Amino acid sequence: QAQLAESGGDSVQTGGSLRLSCSVTSPPGHVHCMAWFRQTPTTEREGVAGIDDHGRTSYADSVKGRFTISKDDAKNTLYLQMNNLTPEDTAMYYCAAERGTYVAEPLDSSEYTYWGQGTQVTVGS
Repeated sequence: QAQLAESGGDSVQTGGSLRLSCSVTSPPGHVHCMAWFRQTPTTEREGVAGIDDHGRTSYADSVKGRFTISKDDAKNTLYLQMNNLTPEDTAMYYCAAERGTYVAEPLDSSEYTYWGQGTQVTVGS
């Protein structure tokens, strides 16, 4: 079983940058596919970026060219570098994990079993 803990959320101005982190605790030898999702009080949970155990990445069209997902296996940490932020990026951001090397739909929330508690990102105009 994996436990996830996000950090790095903050309030920034339009055009600013943030880096979110997700610390992963799991039994030794377990590998996971991981992803970042976001949600506001009025929207469904949206897949932002995903990365599989081989480092292959997927991005939502709305963040391509601005966001970068990465991971440091030695530190058991997932990252989301967010640049050129806009008010439309304001949301609670969640990291998610699924044991294994591959998921069919990396940006589909139903693919993931383990979730963090979220970290708030607010972008002012």
